[in-house]
Amino acid sequence: MANIVTGAMSSLIPKLGELLKEEYNLQTGVKERVRTLSLELEGAHAALRKVAQVPWDELDEQVKLWAREVRESSYDMEDVLDTFFVHVQGRDSPEHEHQKGSLKSLGKKMANLFMKSKARRKISVGVKDIMTHLDEVAKRCCRYKVDDIEARPTTTLTVDPRLAVMYNKVKNLIGINKSSSELISMLQTKHRGDVPDKKMKIVSIVGVGGLGKTTLAKAVFDELQGDFDHKAFVPVGRNPDLKKIIKAILIELDKERYMKFNFTQLDEIYQFINELRDFLLENKRFFIVVDDIWEVESWEKIKLAIDDDDNNCGGRIIVTTRKMDVATKASEVYELRPLSYDSSRELFYSRVSGDQGSHVDNQADEISDKILNKCGGIPLAIITMASLLVGKPRDRWSEIYKTIGFGSKDSKGAENAAMKILSFSYYDLPSHLRTCLLYLSAYPEDSVIRKRLLIWKWVAEGFILKEQGTWIFETGEGYFNDLVNRSLIQAVEEGDPHFEGIITGCRVHDIVLDLIRSMSHNENFFTVQDNDDQDTPLHGHVRRLAHLNGTMQHTHKADDFDVMRTVRSFSAQECGIESWVPLSSFTLLRVLAIENCKLAAGCHMRMKFVGKLLHLRYLSLSGTKIDRVPEEIGGLRFLETLDLSGSGVRETPSSSSLPTQLVCLRISFHYGANRDNRVDWIERMTSLEELNILDRFQWKELGCLRELRVLDAGVFYDDECEGHFVESVSHLDKLQHLSIISGVERWVTLQAVGLALPRQLRYFCTDCVSFLKLPPCLSPWGLPNLCHLDLSLEDMDEQDLKSLGGLPELRFLRLELDFSSSAAISNIMDDNNNAVYFPKLRSFKLAQSTVLFVANKEDNKSVSFHLLGSTYHECMGSAAAASNNDDENNKEAEEDANVGRKGAAAPRPRCCFMPTLQELEFRMYGYRSLRRYCDDSLGWEYLPSLREVGVYVLPQTDEADACVKVEEKLRSEADAHPNHPALSIQGPGIRQLLLSVRGAQGYD
Repeated sequence: MANIVTGAMSSLIPKLGELLKEEYNLQTGVKERVRTLSLELEGAHAALRKVAQVPWDELDEQVKLWAREVRESSYDMEDVLDTFFVHVQGRDSPEHEHQKGSLKSLGKKMANLFMKSKARRKISVGVKDIMTHLDEVAKRCCRYKVDDIEARPTTTLTVDPRLAVMYNKVKNLIGINKSSSELISMLQTKHRGDVPDKKMKIVSIVGVGGLGKTTLAKAVFDELQGDFDHKAFVPVGRNPDLKKIIKAILIELDKERYMKFNFTQLDEIYQFINELRDFLLENKRFFIVVDDIWEVESWEKIKLAIDDDDNNCGGRIIVTTRKMDVATKASEVYELRPLSYDSSRELFYSRVSGDQGSHVDNQADEISDKILNKCGGIPLAIITMASLLVGKPRDRWSEIYKTIGFGSKDSKGAENAAMKILSFSYYDLPSHLRTCLLYLSAYPEDSVIRKRLLIWKWVAEGFILKEQGTWIFETGEGYFNDLVNRSLIQAVEEGDPHFEGIITGCRVHDIVLDLIRSMSHNENFFTVQDNDDQDTPLHGHVRRLAHLNGTMQHTHKADDFDVMRTVRSFSAQECGIESWVPLSSFTLLRVLAIENCKLAAGCHMRMKFVGKLLHLRYLSLSGTKIDRVPEEIGGLRFLETLDLSGSGVRETPSSSSLPTQLVCLRISFHYGANRDNRVDWIERMTSLEELNILDRFQWKELGCLRELRVLDAGVFYDDECEGHFVESVSHLDKLQHLSIISGVERWVTLQAVGLALPRQLRYFCTDCVSFLKLPPCLSPWGLPNLCHLDLSLEDMDEQDLKSLGGLPELRFLRLELDFSSSAAISNIMDDNNNAVYFPKLRSFKLAQSTVLFVANKEDNKSVSFHLLGSTYHECMGSAAAASNNDDENNKEAEEDANVGRKGAAAPRPRCCFMPTLQELEFRMYGYRSLRRYCDDSLGWEYLPSLREVGVYVLPQTDEADACVKVEEKLRSEADAHPNHPALSIQGPGIRQLLLSVRGAQGYD
């Protein structure tokens, strides 16, 4: 596995072991040299791992030079071995099995034997050359005393850059008021009737380094500490000594007592824990801030000492961390957001001018906006940038902005402090995550990086360690999630409503991007050329090369050809292509990605040499237009991922165009091309684990793909296609993600009789496809792992709704019912008033229905749950209009509807439904039909975790006067809820309607 320090060493050593197998028929002398080489490399690898544990700026320069040389040598060694394997393994093409015995087959066999013999001679010479070179490297290792390396202490005392934050005054802080109020509100939660909550509570603050977590915690600590008997603010940091941490907490809590305490009598960590627990149990009301926790294990031990259910004195604890897995161990999580633009600007100019909130020359300009956009609302970055501009003439700001990078050599003073903080997160990463993070340096600034394709690139590069019994993509997804949890990348959800709640990609903050690009450049991990670097010549051994946002032109310089021969990964993102780089120059390429590029007039994608890229594992032309899939791709025996999504392929690929060993295939065809020309090769691609294809295929072939984990495919409006869909899906036992979309330009309705979805399924989405009824397999026993469901149904009853409510792992539900369909659960509670439906649901979205919670008038103990379509509301609206001035008739109409106000004066049942639901969206059809909302509770009080409510309203033209009343009712319900959920009211003409009524009534 490649690494910024260890290079290809991790994968090189196992490959040498592979080389010793009998099937490769090496000479005895060569085998002995290979064994000796393996032992030497294991020693070098151990030394490199030690180097990797030390921050790069703390290493001796000679050690850096040695590490670079070994790293580059490891790449060269791996290239030699891979070339041997390619020539030996890649010649026996299964496509020619049917030619056995023919004269042509015999000729090919003779040629292959000759090539294998030639390859064995080359590997013998290659191993000998490697041994000679490694001997020189080993001698330098001894001279540089690499085995004795350790992190050198700096000659001057390094002060923790966060220390000053602890002593800053709140009046000097900018943009903190809202966050401070929200955090205080979370800490001061009260029960019904404003009774203070005396149970101990822990709230975590999570966010990227430099965002102001410590600042916020200190501001809240300063404001609230007067309400507590004992308080402590203790920083932790990386690799903490937990005995010292607990000792510091004890001293902060009671200085008079513990400054005199003999801590030498406490020897083991459990003794320190017991001492702190005993102190806090002495009926003490305490407030503790544990700042900068890095590891779950450290927090769990500290928590043992301070988290005790027997403490009922209203203790409060704040934890700050960069890692989400630490944050989620608290009672509640406060995710700190970047500063708003206005606050960023105020902070920037207060630092530049030294005057709180003043604006230099009182005039905004383009360069100031560029600087603020660069900083992205991160206070540390803003202060750092501003500090570098203090005292500089205004006309030099643009020059400074262009030359500054948070990892550049010109960084001084405050910038170094900023990088020290930001780099903490990087050096805390294990080596495999550092490599994966550095790979993101190849993407354009502010771009959304698609998660699935990024992970397949990691796989192709050899970055992901295979784990026994685990799908390699899942391991890579774990890497991705770890980087998100550490706040080093920002998770992105796709804008498509069918993918809401699903993390489909990520962004890299500009400052983090500067950091990893600097490290990547210095260590020759990735060479990135953008608009400003197109004419910069390439030197040395370029291992990975990326073109970004520029115009790619081929040069015929001999030096460039030499550089291309060592390139392992080549990508072009959002480039214009005027002349195509000849692929024959990339002899060692593993990854080729030409994505979202535009061809100049007269320029064609010359892919005829793609068959020469024998090492290729990953090929993407996503978003780059091509007419046909090159036949030569079929001969790439090591190709695993082929991404042709958005490429507009016109000609249907032949069976020889695609290699059968593909693991991931994404392909889309041109809409104007002939769709009747079906593919005939899918059933042969039995290694596929991910397939994205909309048309030109037959569902009956998919049943052969038993390794599929991810399937995005189209369905068609005919009985034969539906039968094949039902039959094929039942055979895909490993399927985890299934998305089906109409393959024609209209809705498709399925009966899906006998549909049996795989029990491993976690994600199921339909787009322009509906079912007549809920398939029986959509039940707790049928799909126990289902997390995300996006479904359209023609009809639904109570049992169907209960089946969905019983799905034990369901987190996201988007439900689209027919306009005439309604459904209800008559009682949402069990005998103990506990929620029995939707136990883990976080987001519930109704595309065509209204949701109501109604207290039962008869026993005043149960609550019913209703989903109502538009037809119901039209009937109810007519009944209400016909009896507009008759209270008794209105009452009867409401009772006939069996939903609405059921004895408003009686106390409502106390219960909890959808206990984890945070987001609710639904529709309202006409204000007149829903005037009851102005009198009745909407039932949101049964949703204890509610944070956001979205209502889409379709008002009738004569309902203007009711608009404001219902809006006020919705807002009053939101305000009355303990969480004060954010409310969004949308719909055609709603804003204009509300403004017109308010204007006529004299509203502001």
